[in-house]
Amino acid sequence: MTTAPPFQPTPAHACADWVHAVDTDDMDVLATSQSGWQLQYEQLSGGPFQGCIRHIQLPGVRLVFESANQAMRQRGQIGSADYGFAMALDLGGEAIFNGQRLDLNTIMVGKGDKLDLCTPADFSMIAVVVSADLLQPLWERMYHKPLANWLDQQIVLHAQPAAVAALKALHLDAMRRAASFDQAAFESPACLQLRDDVLIEWIETLPPRVSTAELETVTARKQIVDRACEIMMSEPSETLSMLELCRQVGASRRKLSYCFQDVLGTSPAKYLRAARLNGVRRELKAARNGLHRQASISVQDVATRWGFEHLSQFSQDYKHLFGELPSVTLKMALKPSQGKA
Repeated sequence: MTTAPPFQPTPAHACADWVHAVDTDDMDVLATSQSGWQLQYEQLSGGPFQGCIRHIQLPGVRLVFESANQAMRQRGQIGSADYGFAMALDLGGEAIFNGQRLDLNTIMVGKGDKLDLCTPADFSMIAVVVSADLLQPLWERMYHKPLANWLDQQIVLHAQPAAVAALKALHLDAMRRAASFDQAAFESPACLQLRDDVLIEWIETLPPRVSTAELETVTARKQIVDRACEIMMSEPSETLSMLELCRQVGASRRKLSYCFQDVLGTSPAKYLRAARLNGVRRELKAARNGLHRQASISVQDVATRWGFEHLSQFSQDYKHLFGELPSVTLKMALKPSQGKA
């Protein structure tokens, strides 16, 4: 069971431009509802999806809470000129950030241009995304030196449990308080003080010494995985043997499998199947929503384009992953998505 959101949306939030709240059974809605970010989510565990997002947009800083009941891979950008700091609140299984394992006392740190996060089922996290224009002078005032170079990497850092617990409590409380602001409070010095208090707490929770010695190996493994995924998904309708994939990637079968397990927590074959099933689902939803280029479309058409030749087995796999048959995805009436409240 994931941690409850820091606040539930009320009608008053509809007029508060700094509050964004989404509760949805559609993973793509969760990904695309986050203003200014380019994200794509893929579901990796089986069952109907439920997720929520809470954002508080303060000047130069976005406070984030996110939770989902299914395992996912999240990829994309949260701002090439921004920095992100995040940590798990609930961690019922393996979570991996850019090839590095997480625990409840680790902090994900890095530029916002290369997010790649694999999360388990029933996962929740908090994050702060800060503009470089705000972070750089604050860092210089705190430490009397320029912004650390390792902040430009994608790195997992281990923090002290007591500091982590205090930070989690402060972050969630700040989101609750900011969600209750009226316009006057939002524009007051107290709002900026709240922002600075949270941001400074995140920075001070970082360990005093940071080593990037292992990043070279992590990056090399991730490059192999990214290249393999690019090849596998470039022509999804074609069946590519593992030997041919290894040849194109330039890695042995054993090395490729090890890299996938290390970076994504699964095998190449399992990830390819899940990624293609997610591709089918997005295309079926686009057709249902009238966004597909064809006037009409069938489940078999879409499945074949994504490399599924045996419709019966495909339908079973699809239902196992998403909790419904592909025909239901295509035919069901659109539900109004719950957006900002």
